[in-house]
Amino acid sequence: MTTLLLTLWAFICGVDDATTQMLRRPLMICFVTGIIMGDIKQGLLIGATLEIMWMGIGNVGAYMAPDIVSGSIISCALAISSGGGIAVATTLAVPTSILAQQLLILWETINVSLNPWAQRLAENADVEGTNWLIYPPMLLIGFIRAAPTFIAIKFGSGAIQNIVDSLPTTLLDGLSASGKIIPAVGMALLMSVMIKEGKMWIYLILGFVLSSYLSLAVLPIALIALAFALLHDQSNHNGALKKQAAQTVVSDFSNEEEYDL
Repeated sequence: MTTLLLTLWAFICGVDDATTQMLRRPLMICFVTGIIMGDIKQGLLIGATLEIMWMGIGNVGAYMAPDIVSGSIISCALAISSGGGIAVATTLAVPTSILAQQLLILWETINVSLNPWAQRLAENADVEGTNWLIYPPMLLIGFIRAAPTFIAIKFGSGAIQNIVDSLPTTLLDGLSASGKIIPAVGMALLMSVMIKEGKMWIYLILGFVLSSYLSLAVLPIALIALAFALLHDQSNHNGALKKQAAQTVVSDFSNEEEYDL
């Protein structure tokens, strides 16, 4: 029963990671894992440790980060069951997250293959079909988190390490290459939008200058971009209000003319 509950929890966290992202942090994941395993205190201690260890981890550009969701659940559950505590959890977190990392790259590759289908549905104004297309990737990422969890809890941590070691180099290289291609495709789509919207080019040039010539780090550039985004949104909002006010004045004037007649 414990294995099934942990597998279900991994599936829920996987689906959440593709939707609301309210449960994906190690502290929350290990807290619930501790409840399932019957040791809440140890779950919180392990979760806090993994949270600190993975606090700054994330996908940057073509880099797909190790999967902290699967790594947290599996390492916490096995550490509690073995009585090894935090030391065992931090040791097991690495191989499990690396295995799930490769599965996430495969998931991203499958998602890209669905784009032409989604585009056809959008062109045909098939709202119902477009809505249904959201579910396959969401369920797949839940399965990707649930499968390693079931294998690890059922057969032990050695099964995860054996799977990682048995993966052929060509497969890992292929997944790595596809993971690098996906961001390039996304950047190309973004550039195509910027070409159509001529006023967006100024932000691209500004970001290039800030990064290449002024050598600013990512955080200050992001804060500058946030400021410009807020100004841009405020400008559009004020423009919409002025347009609405002008239409109201014209409408009132027309009504007055009709009344005079």
